Amino acid sequence: MNQNFKFNVLAFLTVCIWGITFVSTKILLSDGFTPTWIFIIRFAIAYVCVFALSHNKLWANTKKDELYMLAMGLTGGSVYFILENNALQLTYASNVSLIICTAPILTIILDSIVNKTKVKFRVILGSLIALCGVAIVVLNGSITFGLNPLGDILTFLAALSFASYCIILKDMSKRYSNLFITRKVFFYGWVSALIYGFTEPFPQLISLNVFPQVLINMLFLSIIASFLCFLVWNKAVQVLGPNTTSNYIYFTPMITIIASTLILKEPITAWLVVGGIVIITGVYMSTK
Repeated sequence: MNQNFKFNVLAFLTVCIWGITFVSTKILLSDGFTPTWIFIIRFAIAYVCVFALSHNKLWANTKKDELYMLAMGLTGGSVYFILENNALQLTYASNVSLIICTAPILTIILDSIVNKTKVKFRVILGSLIALCGVAIVVLNGSITFGLNPLGDILTFLAALSFASYCIILKDMSKRYSNLFITRKVFFYGWVSALIYGFTEPFPQLISLNVFPQVLINMLFLSIIASFLCFLVWNKAVQVLGPNTTSNYIYFTPMITIIASTLILKEPITAWLVVGGIVIITGVYMSTK
């Protein structure tokens, strides 16, 4: 199998799993967890998993590179999550879902500025088409998109944060192994989120009747959606580049809605189908 095709498929599957995480998170929220503590627990478990495979080399080659690892833990982990979480409390969920999907376009812009990468017109056009598809999926035929400056700015900063993660990752992946980078991201993301977590209430005691449900969803979030998916995503960025890989983020809202329909029995509409077709068209143009 062609390596590029393989990692395009893996990047898509990774985003599919990340789309499902919103459903698992929703279940854990109903069981007494806060969003921040869900993140802290899932990154702690994921760190243990990756540390078991990569523990011989503890530090980066230089202090500068170690700071870059810290930056990735923040931009791809805690800061991204905290900004998005706070934005959801200040503005419409549709605003957040749509603005966060500007991350691929921001990645292209940052890559052209930082790495002087030449961007093809079809990549830009495909990204804009895919973003239109996201708008169709998110708005779902209703006008729930409104202006809330603070919430919308926080969401934009979250998208910029993840785009920055992809750009730093592109450089670091030339000098360090995928396992080493992923371990560093989990560690610094976990530590910084833990500091922030102490400003929020601790999770409530879990009753025995929901413990199996909590365990299954937490293991899914930590081992599959964090440990395995970050390994695959980081490798995909290394092979395909940040611009191509980040375009698969456009699928996230569509996957979330499909998962909600199948698992939570939430309704599905024709807008999802139309939006999905537009997203697929845009991503195909950007990645072919």
